[in-house]
Amino acid sequence: MPESIANGEVRTPVEEAAEAAALHAENASLRDRMLRALAEADNTRRRAERAGQDARQCAVADVARELLPVVDNLQRSIAAAERQAAATSAETALIEGVRATEQMLMRALERFGIRKLAALGTPFDPTLHEAMMEVDDASSAPGTVASVMEDGYTIHDRLLRPVRVAVTKRSPSSPSSPSSDAATPRAEPQSRASNHQA
Repeated sequence: MPESIANGEVRTPVEEAAEAAALHAENASLRDRMLRALAEADNTRRRAERAGQDARQCAVADVARELLPVVDNLQRSIAAAERQAAATSAETALIEGVRATEQMLMRALERFGIRKLAALGTPFDPTLHEAMMEVDDASSAPGTVASVMEDGYTIHDRLLRPVRVAVTKRSPSSPSSPSSDAATPRAEPQSRASNHQA
């Protein structure tokens, strides 16, 4: 038995339609609020996951920054030992041990997303390279990395440390330099003007 009849109230169809419309509106409002709350909870979960991932990457980056000088020193040790003329078998074994240690450290860093940047012979990129000096090098195009002074690294496609490089500069005597190109066109109109006056 309908509630309105049980209470002795008689409702008109207009009142029942208005009540039904109000209940539908309230239902829609509650459904909308529930969906918004679920979406907000999902967004909060995603933000928390992203913040946790960023915190882990930041922690790895901090440790990696501390380990990169160790990698540099191992590489310098290997390079210095290779420059020496004759090495005894004990020295050769020591060099191989240092090389193996450096390779193990590099593999461990790569497992955490740390990669060495290749720079030698590439165009200078200020977002990846730090120019320490300019050098004259006729064999390379101007603005090319001529030598690497210290390797650079990325972590998950973010720069961890820039590559410190020497960059080739444009020599003032080269025919394609902007100063010589700019001087040539100015000289021609003056010579034409003097030819017309003569």
